[in-house]
Amino acid sequence: MEKPQKMPKVAKVKNKAPAEVQITAEQLLREAKERDLEILPPPPKQKISDAAELADYQQRKRKTFEDNLRKNRMVVSNWIKYAQWEESQKEIQRARSIWERAIDNEHRNITIWLKYAEMEMKHRQVNHARNLWDRAVTIMPRVNQFWYKYTYMEEMLENVAGARQVFERWMEWQPEEQAWQTYVNFELRYKEIDRARTIYERFVMVHPEVKNWIKFARFEEAHGFVNGARTVYERAIEFFGDDHADERLFIAFARFEEGQKEHDRVRVIYKYALEHLPKDRTTELYKAYTIHEKKYGDRSGIEDVIVSKRKFQYEQEVNENPTNYDAWFDYLRLVENEADPELIRETYERAIANVPPAKDKNLWRRYIYLWINYALYEELETEDLERTRQIYRTCLELIPHKIFTFSKMWLLYAQFEIRCKNLQTARKTLGMAIGRCPRDKLFRGYIDLEIQLREFDRCRILYEKFLEFGPENCTTWMKFAELESLLGDTDRARAIYELAIQQPRLDMPELLWKSYIDFEVQQGEFQLVRQLYERLLERTVHVKVWISYAKFEMSAENEEEGLNVPLARRVYERANECLKGLAEKESRVLVLEAWRDFERDYGDESSQQKVLERMPRKVKKRQKIVSEAGVEEGWEEVFDFIFPEDEMARPNLKLLAAAKNWKRKQDTEPSTAVSEGIANHPETADEQQPGGEEQDAGAPNEDED
Repeated sequence: MEKPQKMPKVAKVKNKAPAEVQITAEQLLREAKERDLEILPPPPKQKISDAAELADYQQRKRKTFEDNLRKNRMVVSNWIKYAQWEESQKEIQRARSIWERAIDNEHRNITIWLKYAEMEMKHRQVNHARNLWDRAVTIMPRVNQFWYKYTYMEEMLENVAGARQVFERWMEWQPEEQAWQTYVNFELRYKEIDRARTIYERFVMVHPEVKNWIKFARFEEAHGFVNGARTVYERAIEFFGDDHADERLFIAFARFEEGQKEHDRVRVIYKYALEHLPKDRTTELYKAYTIHEKKYGDRSGIEDVIVSKRKFQYEQEVNENPTNYDAWFDYLRLVENEADPELIRETYERAIANVPPAKDKNLWRRYIYLWINYALYEELETEDLERTRQIYRTCLELIPHKIFTFSKMWLLYAQFEIRCKNLQTARKTLGMAIGRCPRDKLFRGYIDLEIQLREFDRCRILYEKFLEFGPENCTTWMKFAELESLLGDTDRARAIYELAIQQPRLDMPELLWKSYIDFEVQQGEFQLVRQLYERLLERTVHVKVWISYAKFEMSAENEEEGLNVPLARRVYERANECLKGLAEKESRVLVLEAWRDFERDYGDESSQQKVLERMPRKVKKRQKIVSEAGVEEGWEEVFDFIFPEDEMARPNLKLLAAAKNWKRKQDTEPSTAVSEGIANHPETADEQQPGGEEQDAGAPNEDED
């Protein structure tokens, strides 16, 4: 029984840390190269001394080659090595036989044909080489390398006619562009200009590309045929037409004419190209045109180029977004500078044809100005009044008046008819506008028109309609009353004001009352003004009303001297008493401050002292912040006002303040009796409460005295 074979032990690596010196694969290869480890010793040289040894050597080599071919006939390198070895042995016939066998084996291999032909040419076997090239181009006519070698050989043999014949055979297959260019260069080497021109004629028909036409034209130009070059460019433009034209062709044509100093022709070419080419394919054309005009043109020419370029940009913008009305405005402004009425009208018609997609007034705001500008252009520039009238009417028919309207459009049309002395048409237009879509601006515009025409009865009727439409509009009431006042009808104006203040809902009642009061003041009816103030105070006790009332009393003219001050003081007292019961302490403070300023200007010391005794103290307090959900969120500091009159009504607060003053007096020693008196004064003493500080905001200090 055999023992089981033991597996070799694997050495365990105890230290797995990287070695201090690292060896790379590059280092190993470099050391092997230095030591010549991979270089094999050359085989021993064999010296052949007689014919028998040579025959034996050749037999062994041929047997080796034949064995290789027998093993794999598809390896081309075996055939090539075999044939080249026979060639090295001066056995041309044997080498030729091997090449023929290789061609029979794989006739589509280009390398075999090239090596075979090179061998024939190397040994000056011209006919064999020519025959071989004929066979090659017949079998594979699309291999340009055969044709290049064939024509080169014929030209090197100075067989120009034969080379030309080979080129003609080649051109029948319509090869690539480089082949045609080679044929042209061949003819040019022998000064055959007419033949080269004929080749170019065929070339541009076989390969009808812009660059080939340009090559043809430059060929004519290079050989001094200016008219011929110009004819080629013109034929090229006609050949490609408008659908397939390229800006490169026009740029090359223009530069050719520029080289001939024909600058007028250059401008015509550029303008023709800009008119017939699509706008997205004229970028380089604009650049070339601009450069030409900067070099050879005048100021107007340069401006024309810039304008045409900007027109192209605007065309792109409006084509991408037809409702981009800002781009249309810029485009129209540019077109109007050219002063071409037909072009301007066409552009305006294109612009107004882009109606906003939705009936939303915000989308129509910019669009409507296209119509306005169009109408103004027709009226002011072309002076075609009938066309202007048609534009206004078409625009008004287009606007969806049931959803929204544009008062400006109605008013502009009416003003246009007035300029045309069609007053009845203007009135009918505005009347129709008010009937279909009444707006404040329409009423005001119609009323201003009638005022300018001095038709005041019509103005009264319009104001009545206006107030029926919007009775809450205080501005309308004031304007109506102002009109009657200007006409001298005071009673009518007063009646209008009375109707206005009796309206249940007004947008700005304070302005209306102020206007009514100013009207009565202007009429000198001070008693009526007082009645108005009293009526207003029945509706509101706003602090501004009280202050205005007091100021009126001071400014009112009285027969008895000095009567104004007591009346104004009485108003302030009433205001203070009225606001005392309200929670708005700020309003009460404003009244007291105005009263204090009034007494400072017109009162005596006693009256001033009375007001100062009523001035409040500003107190800083802390109060809780409660959110909308009823959760306490901390504390905040607020300012409050404490009025002495309110403290007199609450004796507990007065007793507490006296105790605090006594406590402060005990803590601090008074320096003089005067300072003690000042410190104990209830209006000048500072109070310190647990919730914040108190300071006197209304009593005068020593600087004020």
